Amino acid sequence: MSKKYCYLFTEGNANMRELLGGKGANLAEMTNIGLPVPQGFTITTEACTQYYEDGQKINDGIFAEIMEYIEKMESITGKKFGDMENPLLVSVRSGARASMPGMMDTILNLGLNETVVDVLAKKSGNPRWAWDCYRRFIQMYSDVVMEVGKKYFEQLIDKMKEARGVTQDVELTAEDLKELAGQFKAEYKSKIGSDFPADPKEQLMGAVKAVFRSWDNPRANVYRRDNDIPYSWGTAVNVQSMAFGNMGDDCGTGVAFTRNPATGEKKLFGEFLTNAQGEDVVAGVRTPMPIAEMAEKFPEAFAQFESVCKTLEDHYRDMQDMEFTVEHGKLYMLQTRNGKRTAQAALKIACDLVDEGMIDEKKAVAMVEPRTLDTLLHPQFDAVALKESKVMGKALGASPGAACGRAVFSAEEAKAWAQRGEKVILVRLETSPEDIEGMKAAQGILTVRGGMTSHAAVVARGMGKCCVSGCGDIKMDEENKKFELAGKTYCEGDWLSLDGSTGSIYDGAVPTVDATIGGEFGRIMGWADKYRRLDVRTNADTPYDARKARELGAQGIGLCRTEHMFFNEDRIPAIREMICSDTAQQREKALSKLEPMQQSDFEGIYEAMEGCPVTIRFLDPPLHEFVPTEEADIELLAKDLGKTVADIKAIIAGLHEFNPMMGHRGCRLAVTYPEIAAMQTRAVIKAALNVQAKHPDWTMVPEIMIPLVGEVKELKYVKSVVVETADAIIKAAGSAMKYKVGTMIEIPRAALTADEIAREADFFSFGTNDLTQMTFGFSRDDAGKFLDAYYDRKIYESDPFAKLDQTGVGRLVAMAAKLGREANPDLHLGICGEHGGDPSSVEFCHRTGLDYVSCSPFRVPIARLAAAQAAIKEAQ
Repeated sequence: MSKKYCYLFTEGNANMRELLGGKGANLAEMTNIGLPVPQGFTITTEACTQYYEDGQKINDGIFAEIMEYIEKMESITGKKFGDMENPLLVSVRSGARASMPGMMDTILNLGLNETVVDVLAKKSGNPRWAWDCYRRFIQMYSDVVMEVGKKYFEQLIDKMKEARGVTQDVELTAEDLKELAGQFKAEYKSKIGSDFPADPKEQLMGAVKAVFRSWDNPRANVYRRDNDIPYSWGTAVNVQSMAFGNMGDDCGTGVAFTRNPATGEKKLFGEFLTNAQGEDVVAGVRTPMPIAEMAEKFPEAFAQFESVCKTLEDHYRDMQDMEFTVEHGKLYMLQTRNGKRTAQAALKIACDLVDEGMIDEKKAVAMVEPRTLDTLLHPQFDAVALKESKVMGKALGASPGAACGRAVFSAEEAKAWAQRGEKVILVRLETSPEDIEGMKAAQGILTVRGGMTSHAAVVARGMGKCCVSGCGDIKMDEENKKFELAGKTYCEGDWLSLDGSTGSIYDGAVPTVDATIGGEFGRIMGWADKYRRLDVRTNADTPYDARKARELGAQGIGLCRTEHMFFNEDRIPAIREMICSDTAQQREKALSKLEPMQQSDFEGIYEAMEGCPVTIRFLDPPLHEFVPTEEADIELLAKDLGKTVADIKAIIAGLHEFNPMMGHRGCRLAVTYPEIAAMQTRAVIKAALNVQAKHPDWTMVPEIMIPLVGEVKELKYVKSVVVETADAIIKAAGSAMKYKVGTMIEIPRAALTADEIAREADFFSFGTNDLTQMTFGFSRDDAGKFLDAYYDRKIYESDPFAKLDQTGVGRLVAMAAKLGREANPDLHLGICGEHGGDPSSVEFCHRTGLDYVSCSPFRVPIARLAAAQAAIKEAQ
């Protein structure tokens, strides 16, 4: 049988969302359970995909089927397109598989022309209503189908109201509206060059194509990318006979939720407008009244609506978001869907539904969107103040939370101002590792360059700091400590506010309120922990971060980056001394100064993690990141080390690399300077022995991770240094402590030869940030310059640094996991790239059989929930 592209509402059901889209499937379901739904049919998502495959044309087969279904609809409703006795009017709405509120376009009152308006005016005895429908239709059709901007028509309406001395659209008479319809059609002709279409079937085909086109409009593309909705899904089109809320004062239209979408309270929440059509409520053209007032205006329809709400919630077992119309006191349901909600409401609704016996714990865990939890854990702007604040710009919401402070332009300034008790926002072209103290001191970070996984974004998420990155609209003048945005110049000390969830940048100081985590959060997390298989660790470099992650449920540390500890001002001289040493002896002398500092850091982290596993990665970045760049600092270093400025400059020049990301870093440093690995091993093992002695009930098993291995002999060599050093210390202490040595898999060659490497490793941790860079062959700091063009041309659908590329990078991970386990059945597997906190990537790690995911502290709850959802989904 050939493919079927159209389904009557009576032919579908709720399980057909992939074909009918969410709206079409739910209209069919509401029809099946006997609710008052104006009838119609759905054109499938496959028709949309076919439309794009055919070069944005509706082919003859699909066209014929749509025509056949119009006839079926005419016989069901007893009305006909363009009929002089009983004309059929329809709405045309989009409806994708996943709900995309306000992303795509709707057309009402389709089927009207001059003759039909006259018929309706005579039949109904209500010419005002008929002409109101017609002028609305012309306006919507012109805007949505022909892309003539709304504003031209709004201007004509405003002009008419002014001429008549009225302020509301509803005060215009039938004659006014008729005149307006004439003006609208003239406007249409002047912009398009042809008359407004009078044939209802031509109107319909234009509208269907417009809905298909809107699947690819810029705002839909951005929304899809933010919400992991594939472009290949396409949208369905729903053609539904009209119910009219604008026929007089016994009519109206509304939008309602069965529970409050902001708080989750079990109480009908919504708005209603009398004598109006749907888009009036949504567009905010007139101020609607609260849904409760509908009870006074339309007591019968309201009582029926309340019972429909109960039916729908009992049926879907979730909070519903509904659109409805009342025509002469009779209720019609136009849509229902699981309502969008805040994280706070999501948790409350899920727990309440369990308590009401509507769903079980697994369903409660599955219905909370993991990414929304982010907003619960960070300070938020005061909602009232936010509405009155001016948005100056918008960039990437790279790390959630709300921050306000005074602009500063360097890490040093940020630290100095913060020590004086000032709140600051660090504004940089881009951040680098030496900015870390300034980032810590700031309330929030704003960068001109960089994406969702730039240095600023990754570090800020780790700290739970608000960060907005990649604001290319900023004209930056770092030298003179100022920048320009949206025509305003901001100098050092000027107030601004950032919303790290939305990426909005506000002028001035917007007040914030602290995040509050209610009891529902603990309940949902408890259920999530019960059902998940994956462990969740954290990426943390300080005792503070480690404690925070532990509070949020981390079961260990999957990545502790030792280099971040070297940037503190009391340590940088020692590491610079090591870099500038001429002999191994001099290097060891410098390293001996660093060792006690590293050891105390590790002790602090071990204490914070209370005996949970801690994976410590040995020094990874290239040495040039630690050397001074300012003339004064170079002179100071030369003086300290008894060298000339020229000597120091020569050393710095010698460290210069054309491609540092692939340069002298990771295990290559330990191969060249084994004394670095020996010092770090001493610090790790001594710290573990001290903490073990303090806490005899803990079992300390330090995990040492050698970064950037691409050849098994590299690992073998560095491991021999580690083992020799560690064994000697453990023996001298008279201890039987066990430890593990593993590696980070972040070079494609390591994944391809994982079986060889696994014979020398106790564990693999997939460093998917670098693995993604090396597999794609582009740097994450530069990719922002061209990724937008790739999204626009549908080459990529999402940022491969934010969401794991399962086809390419994922294949390397799966292959390395399989090869590694075959060679070493006891091999422990984890992931520590930023992907460890992305829900779709967590699901991939579950399917691939990893033992744990590791992510920044504030993403731990997201990973716990996503891991549980992956396990529940697999079990089903």
